[in-house]
Amino acid sequence: MEILVLSNAEAAAARAATMIAEFAAIAIRKRGRFQLAVSGGSTPWVMLGHLATLSVEWSRVHLFQVDERVAPDGDPSRNFTHINEVFLSRVPIPPDQIHAMPVTAEDLGAAAANYEAELRQGFDSPPKLDLIHLGLGQDGHTASLVPGDPALDVRNAEVTFTNVYQGHVRLTLTFQAINRARNILWLATGHDKRDMLARLLNGDRSIPAGRIRGGHATILTDKAAMGLSGGADA
Repeated sequence: MEILVLSNAEAAAARAATMIAEFAAIAIRKRGRFQLAVSGGSTPWVMLGHLATLSVEWSRVHLFQVDERVAPDGDPSRNFTHINEVFLSRVPIPPDQIHAMPVTAEDLGAAAANYEAELRQGFDSPPKLDLIHLGLGQDGHTASLVPGDPALDVRNAEVTFTNVYQGHVRLTLTFQAINRARNILWLATGHDKRDMLARLLNGDRSIPAGRIRGGHATILTDKAAMGLSGGADA
């Protein structure tokens, strides 16, 4: 696992955008397409805003979601609402290559199965995304894989749904889908992430984030999350 420490969250978000563009170029050169899955959060919205300004062969990008709250289309709690506003409205990804999680479906079990089918359609079987972006919660969750939720133990699916967490049921990629990705890019910034980031870096498997494999992962963080002050970016 590689860790890069930037001066602040804005700098980390900008570096993450640059890295995503680099991963995209490599994947398109090797396989003719780039399959990216993104998580939500305030710093990721900054990241996606930067990414929208970079040169990427957008016609070859397939965008997926790591997780999503069950809420109506356009709801401000939805990750996709923000993804659309800060990113998709600014880049020419073909509509049929934008894969939003179907969280308005009445049957969430069927919705999870349908999204898994989208992951499998025309790509690697089992699904192997080129890059998955992850965040880190103050309770150690990542994606919507939260402490104590039955979703942590799902081993026979790529996508599942959770119990209510912070007011919402969610759809989420499972550990097996995430750990199969070619690359993982963590974005964890701010002093409130300090304790959990230390546990993640120490390989603490008692937190959900600690169950993500580190051999193909990069962590972008900032000095606040590392408990540092002053000095140059690493």
